[in-house]
Amino acid sequence: MVKLLLSLLIGYLIGSIPWGLVIGKVFYNTDIREYGSGNLGGTNAGRVLGTPIGFLVIFLDGSKALLVMIITHLISPGLEQYAGLAVCIGHCFPIFAGFKGGKAVACSYGFLLGLALFVTHEYLLTFILPLLTFFFVLALSKMVSLSSMIGVSMAAILIFFFVDKTIGLMVFALALFVIYRHKTNIERIKNGTESKIGSGKK
Repeated sequence: MVKLLLSLLIGYLIGSIPWGLVIGKVFYNTDIREYGSGNLGGTNAGRVLGTPIGFLVIFLDGSKALLVMIITHLISPGLEQYAGLAVCIGHCFPIFAGFKGGKAVACSYGFLLGLALFVTHEYLLTFILPLLTFFFVLALSKMVSLSSMIGVSMAAILIFFFVDKTIGLMVFALALFVIYRHKTNIERIKNGTESKIGSGKK
Protein backbone atom coordinates (compact mmCIF):
# COMPACT_ATOMS: atom_id res chain seq x y z
CA MET A 1 0.00 0.00 0.00
CA VAL A 2 2.84 2.40 0.84
CA LYS A 3 4.51 1.73 -2.50
CA LEU A 4 1.22 2.26 -4.31
CA LEU A 5 0.61 5.58 -2.57
CA LEU A 6 4.19 6.68 -3.24
CA SER A 7 3.85 5.77 -6.92
CA LEU A 8 0.57 7.67 -7.17
CA LEU A 9 2.10 10.72 -5.45
CA ILE A 10 5.18 10.74 -7.68
CA GLY A 11 2.96 10.29 -10.73
CA TYR A 12 0.68 13.14 -9.74
CA LEU A 13 3.52 15.55 -8.93
CA ILE A 14 5.45 14.89 -12.14
CA GLY A 15 2.20 15.01 -14.08
CA SER A 16 1.57 18.43 -12.54
CA ILE A 17 4.61 19.97 -14.23
CA PRO A 18 2.97 22.35 -16.77
CA TRP A 19 5.56 22.36 -19.52
CA GLY A 20 3.56 24.68 -21.77
CA LEU A 21 3.34 27.23 -18.98
CA VAL A 22 6.98 26.83 -17.95
CA ILE A 23 8.39 27.21 -21.45
CA GLY A 24 6.06 30.09 -22.25
CA LYS A 25 6.93 32.09 -19.16
CA VAL A 26 10.66 31.31 -18.97
CA PHE A 27 11.58 31.72 -22.65
CA TYR A 28 8.81 33.89 -24.08
CA ASN A 29 7.51 35.85 -21.07
CA THR A 30 4.08 34.59 -22.13
CA ASP A 31 1.35 32.84 -20.17
CA ILE A 32 -0.28 30.64 -22.81
CA ARG A 33 -3.39 30.41 -20.64
CA GLU A 34 -4.16 33.99 -21.68
CA TYR A 35 -4.17 33.23 -25.41
CA GLY A 36 -5.75 30.86 -27.89
CA SER A 37 -7.91 28.25 -26.19
CA GLY A 38 -6.32 28.97 -22.80
CA ASN A 39 -5.27 25.34 -22.53
CA LEU A 40 -1.84 24.29 -21.23
CA GLY A 41 -1.40 21.49 -23.75
CA GLY A 42 0.81 21.24 -26.79
CA THR A 43 -1.85 22.24 -29.32
CA ASN A 44 -2.41 25.62 -27.71
CA ALA A 45 1.30 26.05 -27.05
CA GLY A 46 1.82 25.58 -30.78
CA ARG A 47 -0.81 28.20 -31.59
CA VAL A 48 0.65 30.75 -29.20
CA LEU A 49 4.39 30.06 -29.26
CA GLY A 50 4.85 28.42 -32.65
CA THR A 51 4.64 24.92 -34.05
CA PRO A 52 8.12 23.74 -32.92
CA ILE A 53 7.32 24.68 -29.33
CA GLY A 54 3.97 22.91 -29.63
CA PHE A 55 5.72 19.70 -30.64
CA LEU A 56 8.23 20.14 -27.82
CA VAL A 57 5.44 20.52 -25.25
CA ILE A 58 3.64 17.47 -26.65
CA PHE A 59 6.87 15.46 -26.36
CA LEU A 60 7.54 16.62 -22.80
CA ASP A 61 3.96 16.02 -21.68
CA GLY A 62 3.97 12.53 -23.15
CA SER A 63 7.36 11.83 -21.59
CA LYS A 64 5.99 12.61 -18.12
CA ALA A 65 3.85 9.47 -18.11
CA LEU A 66 6.56 7.30 -19.62
CA LEU A 67 9.21 8.59 -17.18
CA VAL A 68 7.02 7.87 -14.16
CA MET A 69 6.23 4.39 -15.43
CA ILE A 70 9.94 3.70 -15.93
CA ILE A 71 10.70 4.87 -12.38
CA THR A 72 7.83 2.80 -11.00
CA HIS A 73 8.99 -0.25 -12.96
CA LEU A 74 12.40 0.06 -11.33
CA ILE A 75 11.23 0.56 -7.75
CA SER A 76 7.76 -1.01 -7.64
CA PRO A 77 7.13 -3.42 -10.54
CA GLY A 78 3.43 -4.13 -11.03
CA LEU A 79 2.27 -0.61 -10.22
CA GLU A 80 3.22 1.03 -13.49
CA GLN A 81 -0.32 1.46 -14.79
CA TYR A 82 -1.51 3.18 -11.62
CA ALA A 83 1.39 5.61 -11.58
CA GLY A 84 0.83 6.37 -15.26
CA LEU A 85 -2.82 7.19 -14.66
CA ALA A 86 -1.80 9.47 -11.80
CA VAL A 87 0.34 11.43 -14.27
CA CYS A 88 -2.71 12.00 -16.47
CA ILE A 89 -4.69 13.26 -13.46
CA GLY A 90 -1.83 15.54 -12.44
CA HIS A 91 -1.58 16.91 -15.96
CA CYS A 92 -5.26 17.86 -15.98
CA PHE A 93 -5.35 19.15 -12.40
CA PRO A 94 -1.78 20.36 -11.73
CA ILE A 95 -0.97 21.53 -8.24
CA PHE A 96 1.67 23.81 -9.76
CA ALA A 97 -0.80 25.65 -12.02
CA GLY A 98 -3.89 26.21 -9.90
CA PHE A 99 -5.34 22.78 -10.75
CA LYS A 100 -6.19 23.98 -14.27
CA GLY A 101 -4.22 21.96 -16.80
CA GLY A 102 -4.42 20.22 -20.14
CA LYS A 103 -6.61 17.50 -21.59
CA ALA A 104 -4.28 14.52 -21.01
CA VAL A 105 -3.86 13.60 -24.68
CA ALA A 106 -0.05 13.53 -24.87
CA CYS A 107 0.07 12.00 -21.39
CA SER A 108 -2.36 9.31 -22.52
CA TYR A 109 -0.12 8.25 -25.38
CA GLY A 110 2.90 8.25 -23.06
CA PHE A 111 0.82 6.07 -20.76
CA LEU A 112 -0.09 3.72 -23.62
CA LEU A 113 3.57 3.39 -24.57
CA GLY A 114 4.41 2.61 -20.94
CA LEU A 115 1.69 -0.05 -20.90
CA ALA A 116 3.18 -1.63 -24.00
CA LEU A 117 6.68 -1.60 -22.54
CA PHE A 118 6.05 -2.72 -18.98
CA VAL A 119 2.56 -4.19 -18.60
CA THR A 120 0.93 -5.72 -21.67
CA HIS A 121 3.96 -6.13 -23.97
CA GLU A 122 1.44 -5.87 -26.82
CA TYR A 123 3.04 -3.01 -28.73
CA LEU A 124 0.77 -3.24 -31.78
CA LEU A 125 -2.53 -3.32 -29.90
CA THR A 126 -1.76 -1.00 -27.01
CA PHE A 127 0.32 1.69 -28.68
CA ILE A 128 1.00 1.45 -32.40
CA LEU A 129 -2.57 0.92 -33.64
CA PRO A 130 -4.06 3.65 -31.41
CA LEU A 131 -1.31 6.03 -32.56
CA LEU A 132 -1.94 5.16 -36.21
CA THR A 133 -5.66 5.65 -35.59
CA PHE A 134 -4.93 9.12 -34.26
CA PHE A 135 -2.98 10.10 -37.37
CA PHE A 136 -5.51 8.48 -39.72
CA VAL A 137 -8.42 10.41 -38.21
CA LEU A 138 -6.29 13.56 -38.13
CA ALA A 139 -5.53 13.21 -41.83
CA LEU A 140 -9.24 12.88 -42.60
CA SER A 141 -10.70 15.43 -40.19
CA LYS A 142 -7.81 17.88 -39.57
CA MET A 143 -9.10 18.04 -35.97
CA VAL A 144 -6.66 17.20 -33.18
CA SER A 145 -9.48 16.97 -30.64
CA LEU A 146 -11.50 14.38 -32.57
CA SER A 147 -8.38 12.37 -33.41
CA SER A 148 -7.33 12.35 -29.76
CA MET A 149 -10.66 11.09 -28.47
CA ILE A 150 -10.96 8.36 -31.10
CA GLY A 151 -7.35 7.23 -30.71
CA VAL A 152 -7.52 6.74 -26.94
CA SER A 153 -10.96 5.10 -27.24
CA MET A 154 -9.54 2.68 -29.82
CA ALA A 155 -6.80 1.76 -27.35
CA ALA A 156 -9.40 0.97 -24.69
CA ILE A 157 -11.40 -1.25 -27.04
CA LEU A 158 -8.34 -3.15 -28.26
CA ILE A 159 -6.95 -3.71 -24.77
CA PHE A 160 -10.29 -4.75 -23.30
CA PHE A 161 -11.19 -7.28 -25.99
CA PHE A 162 -7.78 -8.61 -27.00
CA VAL A 163 -5.32 -8.07 -24.14
CA ASP A 164 -6.65 -7.77 -20.58
CA LYS A 165 -10.11 -6.76 -19.39
CA THR A 166 -8.96 -5.16 -16.13
CA ILE A 167 -6.38 -2.98 -17.82
CA GLY A 168 -8.90 -2.36 -20.58
CA LEU A 169 -11.35 -0.95 -18.04
CA MET A 170 -8.64 1.37 -16.75
CA VAL A 171 -8.01 2.65 -20.25
CA PHE A 172 -11.77 2.97 -20.83
CA ALA A 173 -11.88 5.20 -17.73
CA LEU A 174 -9.00 7.23 -19.15
CA ALA A 175 -10.73 7.50 -22.53
CA LEU A 176 -13.94 8.73 -20.89
CA PHE A 177 -11.89 11.25 -18.93
CA VAL A 178 -10.19 12.49 -22.10
CA ILE A 179 -13.58 12.79 -23.81
CA TYR A 180 -14.96 14.72 -20.83
CA ARG A 181 -11.99 17.11 -20.97
CA HIS A 182 -12.90 17.76 -24.61
CA LYS A 183 -16.54 18.64 -23.90
CA THR A 184 -16.20 22.16 -25.32
CA ASN A 185 -14.48 20.74 -28.40
CA ILE A 186 -17.35 18.29 -28.85
CA GLU A 187 -19.81 21.19 -28.87
CA ARG A 188 -17.72 22.98 -31.50
CA ILE A 189 -17.49 19.81 -33.58
CA LYS A 190 -21.30 19.56 -33.49
CA ASN A 191 -21.58 23.21 -34.50
CA GLY A 192 -18.98 22.91 -37.23
CA THR A 193 -16.76 25.53 -35.58
CA GLU A 194 -13.94 23.35 -34.25
CA SER A 195 -10.42 24.48 -35.17
CA LYS A 196 -8.69 22.49 -37.87
CA ILE A 197 -5.01 22.14 -38.68
CA GLY A 198 -4.00 24.78 -41.17
CA SER A 199 -7.20 26.77 -40.80
CA GLY A 200 -5.59 29.54 -38.78
CA LYS A 201 -8.54 29.52 -36.38
CA LYS A 202 -7.94 29.89 -32.65
